[in-house]
Amino acid sequence: MMGRAYDSGSISSFLMAEEDHILGRLMIEDSFRTEDIQKNAWRAEIQVLKEQLASFPDGEIAFEFMIPRMGHRVDVVLIIQGIIFLLEFKVGDDTYAKSTKDQVMDYALDLKYFHEASRDRTIVPIIVPTEAVDQANTLALMEDGIAQVLCCNRHNIGDVLRQILSQMHAAPLPMDAWLDARYAPTPTIIEAAQALYRAHSVRDISRNDAGAENLTVTTAAINQIIDECKVRHKKAICFITGVPGAGKTLAGLNIANARHQFNEDEHAVFLSGNGPLVAVLQEALARDRVATHNVTKEQARRETKSFIQVIHKFRDEALSSSQPPVEKVAIFDEAQRAWDADALMKFMKRKKGVADFQQSEPEFLISVMDRHADWAVIVCLIGGGQEINTGEAGIAEWLYALREQYPDWEIHLSDRMTDSEYVGSSDIQRLLGDRAYRVVSSLHLGVSLRSFRSERLADFVKALLDEDAAAARELYAALYLNYPIVLTRDLARAKAWVRNKVRGTERPGMLASSKAKRLRSVGIWVNVQRDPVAWFLNDPANADASCFLEVPATEFEVQGLEIDYGLLAWDADLRYCDGGFDYFDCRGARWMHVNKEQGQRYLKNAYRVLLTRARQGLVIFVPEGDLDDETRRPEYYDGTYEYLKSLGLREI
Repeated sequence: MMGRAYDSGSISSFLMAEEDHILGRLMIEDSFRTEDIQKNAWRAEIQVLKEQLASFPDGEIAFEFMIPRMGHRVDVVLIIQGIIFLLEFKVGDDTYAKSTKDQVMDYALDLKYFHEASRDRTIVPIIVPTEAVDQANTLALMEDGIAQVLCCNRHNIGDVLRQILSQMHAAPLPMDAWLDARYAPTPTIIEAAQALYRAHSVRDISRNDAGAENLTVTTAAINQIIDECKVRHKKAICFITGVPGAGKTLAGLNIANARHQFNEDEHAVFLSGNGPLVAVLQEALARDRVATHNVTKEQARRETKSFIQVIHKFRDEALSSSQPPVEKVAIFDEAQRAWDADALMKFMKRKKGVADFQQSEPEFLISVMDRHADWAVIVCLIGGGQEINTGEAGIAEWLYALREQYPDWEIHLSDRMTDSEYVGSSDIQRLLGDRAYRVVSSLHLGVSLRSFRSERLADFVKALLDEDAAAARELYAALYLNYPIVLTRDLARAKAWVRNKVRGTERPGMLASSKAKRLRSVGIWVNVQRDPVAWFLNDPANADASCFLEVPATEFEVQGLEIDYGLLAWDADLRYCDGGFDYFDCRGARWMHVNKEQGQRYLKNAYRVLLTRARQGLVIFVPEGDLDDETRRPEYYDGTYEYLKSLGLREI
């Protein structure tokens, strides 16, 4: 792509060029003020490479290749005999640091997954702490064509390149074609939020053509509705639906970030009842802001909290004043999880001392935005089958409030709002009565972006939980090579599988249902206090991080967020027996059957959330059970294991 690298060309031209001329080109392309430390590092790299590449005049070289999704640049890319070499220099360093190995491996993985011209190529990542002692290197290629990281110093780069090239070569790959190839990433929601906050567009950070187009069209549709409301002095509510991982939260963040910075009269806020999601996003943005700008951590936190907020704080502020909020645009993430009137009444009485509160959360939130005299827009982001907690009203409560209380609000619905996973056994006409509404097909996000190795994961999970064994078997066979899902009854083996899969800074994590109380017998405590910020963001060496595979995250911590590889511990709360799933809650000495349809739906949705959290692969661990323990009888687990195995899941 144009401008992707600061400088590129043949190695022969590089060898012939003056050192200051090369350095000058790099400095001209640098959008930041080049500090002396960077200038000296580039000069040292040029000097080393002029010496070490003298034997490879037929190759090509590029300096400072941009990895947009990660916000970093690869120091040097070499393409020689069709092989891609990534060199990460640490000028003056004398140790082969793990952090540097992880860094260059992340670059290799990013190119392999998301860069079309690299997908079918061998990629060799190399770290170059210039003053380190020699270390023996052995070429070890992994199954996807990425080599394990090699270690060089300033004196032996040429020798290592010769060693590699004596063992392999590939079809020619011109550097110009490589630079121009499509780079189409799939960021995590954390990476996406950081990229949007740095003013990247959705297209910059979305890998799937259809998904990028879908997100762009959806964002444009919402922006058009907002602009029309401003001009016509109207109020409108929009309902965006989407399959799991389709980018609903990303679309909401994109709208909030863009409108938040629009003008003084038009503030926007991204609101979520998902406390862990908000905490992780706020902290991730603040850390990124500190790393990329000259601001304090507290200042960065204040900035991020101004447009990403927990919905309950927004609600509490509105309770303390009858004035309209500063925001004209409010985006409610996971709007189906808003509280019904009974749940909110009990909360307000118990926590806020308000004895006579009579509104559901949707009704109250609409009333808050209705305080604006001229215009306002509410955007509801809705995931089907995502309600996981008692008191969550689903989408019906929003529609009921609009029907009964707010006749002047215009209603814009996704064309999928009629599906049962959004409105249950009811229908739009019954919920809205004679209210007029407009159906907008572009308000549905139909392509999963989360699972870049397979967009069929959501379909497989749905078939699995719906007990559609034939469809699940067919889907599993199609997705296994690109998205491995395996099965075991050995927890140690499950952990080993995950650890063997992880490379670079890819993030693994253990997952379990909040009702999985008998996993405690195998050392998995679901009710332990955990910090979602530490679990998702802390360094892998930190014992509170997900990477330790010790503390599981439940559906409440991971909904809306992602890890790379997951270990799902499946307890007897959702068990397959007598030809179907059944639902239980462990209370003391025994499992009690969950009879209420709502409770059953919450439990199934909890596993739906857990099964769709991993971006690259999943191992499911089902305990053996214990004949001497009434709460862990083998038959509570055997049926689930056999059902999963019958779908084709491979045992390890």
